[in-house]
Amino acid sequence: MDLKAAEMFIAVVRAGSLSAASLKTRVPLATLSRNVRQLEEELAVQLLERSARGTKLTDAGMLLYEHASRGIDALHEGELAVTSHQNVLKGRLRLSIPPSFEPWWELLAAFQREHPDIQVFVYTTERAVDLSMEGVDIALRIGPVVHESLVAKRLLRYRHILVASPALLERFGTPTSPDALFALPAAIWVRDANAHRPWRLGEREIEPTPVLAVNDYLHLRQRAIQGDVVTELPPFLATEALRDGRLVALLPEHPFPEQEVSLLYQRQQQPSRVVRAYLDYCQRAVGRYLGGT
Repeated sequence: MDLKAAEMFIAVVRAGSLSAASLKTRVPLATLSRNVRQLEEELAVQLLERSARGTKLTDAGMLLYEHASRGIDALHEGELAVTSHQNVLKGRLRLSIPPSFEPWWELLAAFQREHPDIQVFVYTTERAVDLSMEGVDIALRIGPVVHESLVAKRLLRYRHILVASPALLERFGTPTSPDALFALPAAIWVRDANAHRPWRLGEREIEPTPVLAVNDYLHLRQRAIQGDVVTELPPFLATEALRDGRLVALLPEHPFPEQEVSLLYQRQQQPSRVVRAYLDYCQRAVGRYLGGT
């Protein structure tokens, strides 16, 4: 099998189409198409189904991708290991993190200051990415993780905090029970426009009618600080505003459920030196940026 053709095939799969792979790799479209076609002829199977919307793997293509991508990635890591200084980490780190995870930006910056020769590529999404298909080394995930092909390294647990501004509480009064929240304008976090998630506060579960529903905690924090709404925030996004008095924590005796923060990587792959360095750094440093338990 031609190694360069296999690399081009993997690039097309990860980009989603021949044209997108051509833009990303700066390889002419005709060259990509010719190499993939030659690979199919060599193996006597169809690897990709092509359409106007892009490309889709056939069953044979999926088998080849799962095996070849690991080999190509391992070769790239080996090349970097050989060409790098023995004591200097150098290479690429491809990450997926949720939106609005502001403290993680600071953690990444500190990691790169410690390892300036590592290139970090970050894909921000709420979606549970397919690490193998999308070429991601490590994904940051909130909530329980059950996936046989992935290793989950739990970093910490935390609880969201119900918050409002002093100005809002002056207008509507400070709630003393979950039911009292119905008298306040509420903003909630939602994964999509059709899914309203209730607030579980201790033993109570309430579903306020929101004046704002959004999948961005930074947006929720801004509206809470402005005095428009009561909302929930991860503690690491609320700490500074609570400390300086712009926000007030509500109903601490009715806590939200615990959330888990984990790092996921593929079980079948031996982690590279760069991946291991990142995992170890996060384990050591996460408490400084996110707190939690």
